[in-house]
Amino acid sequence: MRIALIGAGSMGAVHAEAHARNPRADLVGIFDARFEAAAAMAERLGTRAYATLEALMEAENPDVIDVCVPTFAHKDYVLRAAAYGKHVICEKPIAGNLADARAMIDACRDAGVHLYVGHVVRFFPEYAQVRELIQRGEIGEAGTVRTERVSACPRGFDGWYLDFEKSGGVLLDLLLHDFDWLRWTFGEVERVYARSLLASGDTRSPDHAFVTLRFRSGAIGYANGSWAFPEGFATRLEVAGDGGILSVNSEDAVTNQVRLAAKEANQAAVQIPQSALDRSPYDTELDHFLRCIEDGIDPVLTAEDAYEALRISLACIQSAVTGTAVEMESFGKGNA
Repeated sequence: MRIALIGAGSMGAVHAEAHARNPRADLVGIFDARFEAAAAMAERLGTRAYATLEALMEAENPDVIDVCVPTFAHKDYVLRAAAYGKHVICEKPIAGNLADARAMIDACRDAGVHLYVGHVVRFFPEYAQVRELIQRGEIGEAGTVRTERVSACPRGFDGWYLDFEKSGGVLLDLLLHDFDWLRWTFGEVERVYARSLLASGDTRSPDHAFVTLRFRSGAIGYANGSWAFPEGFATRLEVAGDGGILSVNSEDAVTNQVRLAAKEANQAAVQIPQSALDRSPYDTELDHFLRCIEDGIDPVLTAEDAYEALRISLACIQSAVTGTAVEMESFGKGNA
């Protein structure tokens, strides 16, 4: 399948490299508003850079447009892709608000094209295995779940991650991963309560947030997220049931660790979770999306799943801003 990539930043590089490795994909062109970035990536991967999306579309006529731009630009490019009649892959979160997300879903549906959103945690084998064990009843009835996701503070283009209005901070950009996996595993969320530095107006330090979630099943979740890690990326997961405990720690295989704050010149724009697997979860995710389009298989996640993950994140932001718990049943009915 012919793939056009929009966005030559950190996540654009992750997607581009995965497509380049995939015999199912042909990365035919890269567009970025910063042409130099697109040109450098295209040269490295043996494809072509374009100064405008229109030029890319005219020259290459791709089957799929992969959108890897900052969150606040997702809607514009997804709507343009749908107008071209092209299938769409979009990095998470689907959008920064529910109205934009619904407009994107509706536009792709009306155009008869697929829309897939990059909730990659579903494709991490350790997280998938924990869910499978829970579904099989291996630990009995699950009562509590704890997740943690921490990284160095991302910088990104023009510092947009630290602009809460653009990124939503940790609650939207980082913990969204866990919210999607938690809903996939434990079902619908009933109520959330959250605290966050950026949401409370504290911009002196990198964002840090924690959330309590109550599920309709009665299970209780605790999610902790931070951009205050000095370097790198780490995740932890623990699920306790009346028949046992399941746990995952991304650092378990590391015996010696030294963490020092990265020098500004060398710090990555976005910290990407690494995997020791021959095939990364990003490779698996993107290949899965292409198989869904080409072979008609059922997707592991839908655009509606991405919409619901966004709704949880936005409810958490409202809770952090107001200092009160938010009931999910009524939240977002007006497409906030």
